[in-house]
Amino acid sequence: MHLVIFGWGNESRGDDAFGPLLLRRLEQAAWPDTTLIEDFQLQLEHALDLRGADLALFLDAGRDTPAPFLFKEIFPSAGMTHTSHALPPQSVLDVFRQVDKAEPPPSFLLCVRGESFGLGEGLSPQGADRLRQAGAFLEKLGAVRTPESWRSLAS
Repeated sequence: MHLVIFGWGNESRGDDAFGPLLLRRLEQAAWPDTTLIEDFQLQLEHALDLRGADLALFLDAGRDTPAPFLFKEIFPSAGMTHTSHALPPQSVLDVFRQVDKAEPPPSFLLCVRGESFGLGEGLSPQGADRLRQAGAFLEKLGAVRTPESWRSLAS
C-alpha cells in the first residue's frame, strides 16, 4: 500500500512547524512505500502527488483544533476556493478529482493544536508536548496502514 504524507508549515513561526517536524520523525522511521512531501503551504499542484497513492495523510498545526490533536478522515470539498492563500487539504482532494476524473485515495488529517505562531518564536511548551503526543500517535498509524484501521482511530 503506497502512502503519501504531506506536512506543511513554517518553522520560523513557532507551533506552525508541527507539519515539517512530524515529517522529520517519519523520515527517521523510514516507513516502507511512503512518499513524504514538505511545503510551506498546500498548492493546487499537490493534487498530482496523490497519483498512485492508496492512502494519504495531511499533517498540520491549527489554532482552534481540539487539544492535543485532531485526527479525522477528510473528503473532497467542491465549492471551496482554489485561489486562497491557505489551501485546505479538502481542496487538494477536489482538484485531484477534477483533474484525474477519479476519486482520490482515502485521506486523513492529523492537525495538532498550536498556541504560538509568531514570527521568530520557538515551539510553545504546550506545543512541544502535543508534538510528542502526535508523534506517538503516528507510530500507531504506521503499525496499521489501512484505511479501515485509520477510520477506527479517527475522531
